Amino acid sequence: MRAMLWEPLPGGDVCCRLCAHACRLKKGGKGVCGVRVNVGGELVSLVADVVTSAQMDPVEKKPLYHFLPGSKTFSVGSAGCNFQCRFCQNHQIARVPSNGVVPGKRVTPDALVRLAENQRARSMAFTYNEPTVFFEQVYETSGLAQAMGLRVILVSNGFMSEDFLLPLRRRVNAVNVDLKSFSDDFYRDYCGGRLQPVLDNLKAIRDMGWWLEVTTLIIPGCNDSEAELRDMAAFVHDELGPDTPWHLSAFHGAYLMAGHPSTPLSRLEEAWSIGREAGLHFVYIGNVSSAVGGTTFCPACGTPAIERRGWQTRRLGALGQCPSCKAALPGVWK
Repeated sequence: MRAMLWEPLPGGDVCCRLCAHACRLKKGGKGVCGVRVNVGGELVSLVADVVTSAQMDPVEKKPLYHFLPGSKTFSVGSAGCNFQCRFCQNHQIARVPSNGVVPGKRVTPDALVRLAENQRARSMAFTYNEPTVFFEQVYETSGLAQAMGLRVILVSNGFMSEDFLLPLRRRVNAVNVDLKSFSDDFYRDYCGGRLQPVLDNLKAIRDMGWWLEVTTLIIPGCNDSEAELRDMAAFVHDELGPDTPWHLSAFHGAYLMAGHPSTPLSRLEEAWSIGREAGLHFVYIGNVSSAVGGTTFCPACGTPAIERRGWQTRRLGALGQCPSCKAALPGVWK
């Protein structure tokens, strides 16, 4: 299918405007994502209508803790990624085989929305692989979903372009962005990307008014120094706002880092404390059980308002309100 967001160049080359790589492709060339190809001077998407996974998930699994808590989201994944993370947990679909055969089935946007409706989802989430690279599917499906009263979620690495964000301004409601590190060297060496575009997009998303939550996978010895964690916490607080939830996820070996040590709970709790000391109101611990890491505390009085165990959510008062002082909690609750 002919791709969106690109421009022709002299000599039959094309420039892809989908993400911050801005790949320039000669005829027959593929982008970093592995799913956009220059065919005879036109950019073609190999995944515009390809779905590799579609299932119901708790919205907390995205993770989103302040967006329709306790609800189910219809999650959709395709194939390809504009990063090449050495620790990728979904590398089977993120890394397209060298033979170019893309896994999955062809599904129309209308069929996806009908499936979500039939399963009584309150939202649709584009997730599992990077939604930026299957923009055409995201754009069409999100428009239909909004028309049917479904909210739309992106789970992203944040390396998209402004050209990607602007057409989705009124089609997306919430985003969880991975802030993988606060080091450009880490992004280049471990992900095949760069830090600054992610920081710029986080601020752009905040300004667009989408509900934003941030996740950092804490990898021992790679991105977990106290200085780096403090820098990340300060960025979230100062640039995105103290009400922005920050999720700290435990690393477990995967892909090219299968033998790397897992994150100790003690390190996650230290990072949690760093986030709280930086003034962040909502810091969470994921991928491991923690006494405090799943609880939403009222910023005004410190009273627990929502408790979580795994994907189970227990409200301690009215939704979106502190049970003690009745202060409103930031988020999208209904």
